[in-house]
Amino acid sequence: MAAAIGIIGGSGLYEVEGFDKAEERDVITPYGKPSDRLVGGTLAGRQVWFLPRHARGHRLLPTEINHRANLWALRSLDVRFLICVTAVGSLREQYAPRHVVLPDQFFDRTSRRSEQTFFGKGIVGHVSFGDPVSAGMRSILREAATAEGAVVHDGGTYVNMDGPAFSTRAESEVNRQLGFDVIGMTNLAEAKLAREAEIALATLAMVTDYDCWKVEEEVVSAGSVMAHLNANVELAKRIIPRAVAAVPEEAGWPEHRALDHAIMTPEEHWPAATERALEPLLRGRRERG
Repeated sequence: MAAAIGIIGGSGLYEVEGFDKAEERDVITPYGKPSDRLVGGTLAGRQVWFLPRHARGHRLLPTEINHRANLWALRSLDVRFLICVTAVGSLREQYAPRHVVLPDQFFDRTSRRSEQTFFGKGIVGHVSFGDPVSAGMRSILREAATAEGAVVHDGGTYVNMDGPAFSTRAESEVNRQLGFDVIGMTNLAEAKLAREAEIALATLAMVTDYDCWKVEEEVVSAGSVMAHLNANVELAKRIIPRAVAAVPEEAGWPEHRALDHAIMTPEEHWPAATERALEPLLRGRRERG
């Protein structure tokens, strides 16, 4: 059976051409409620699950998103490939609004580290994260976005801030001086947890603004980004079906074996409750022996 594909993004993304919606599912997780119900169905012949990151109606702040519940829910539904569609601010002149950026690196400027791992409570794990984005998935997104006429920047560093306020000019300038390319408030935790869940993730980062470093531009505000955001959503709806059609059926990439040597705690010392909570993540590792 082909592995399922997950899409995390805005609540309207599942309204893509060719998506045959079959169900909406509430998933109970050991980490609480996901952002919203998951919307499942078929697209390009594949099982796909859509999850609105901020909930329908955009009701959750970036720091209120329960990333662990979101990723656990997706993995429990056999998602092994994941596309994250996210709005970002540009820290580079050449990354203009409505351009697509496919980050290959992240930098953490958040304050919520405990919520970026499934491990703890008696089971210690350290996954490799030097290359945090799946090269295979990024290549698929590059080809799909290019085919849809997008201006695509392949690679770059996404710096993750807490929010919900946008950057000060001083912060924006420092982020530029440090060599970061785009800034957002949500995607790093998704990438870390996807790696622990042995899900191959890539990000479709869609530029809405120049943050606030570009003094000749209007300072970024929720109102100023809406036209770009709406245009980006329409572009994402065209890119997603192309990308889904190109995803392999089998989970055979390096990201799908991320736990092979990551768990430090001997199995005989695993607390039963923690082991039960991690069962969907450990499933692939156990099947491999």
